[in-house]
Amino acid sequence: MLSLQKAQALAAVAELRRRNALSERYGLSLTENQMLSLVRAQGEALRATGRVAPGGGVLPKLVNAFCDSPFIAREDYCQTLAALQDLFYTFKNELADALSDDELIQAMERLYNGRAQGSLEYLENATNGDLYHAWRDDDGNGEEPYGDD
Repeated sequence: MLSLQKAQALAAVAELRRRNALSERYGLSLTENQMLSLVRAQGEALRATGRVAPGGGVLPKLVNAFCDSPFIAREDYCQTLAALQDLFYTFKNELADALSDDELIQAMERLYNGRAQGSLEYLENATNGDLYHAWRDDDGNGEEPYGDD
């Protein structure tokens, strides 16, 4: 069992290394220690929420979605990814998997870069309705997509 966990952790770190090529375009990258820390945090988040993560977890998708955010500073990148990862698994439970992983990440990204203006605290306090609305809305600013007032 430990060998399988170690192999999965190594694969997750290798995937994060590959994602560094994308995030470096935006001035963000992770060190080997940060990658290991994020993979460990992922295991803790999964245990805390009672979830499993087939295919190495959500970190690579979070990197793809958030690396171009104007609200993430180089010095906060690893901590921001860790917080986003925790929020993702918490939201998955709260939403009872009503949104797919990609839909939830899209909603989180829209809120974070929209109404939240980069505030993890705001995102942490988002309701299920906020997430559904952000998923349907293009800019996460709380406007109805077709101007229904």
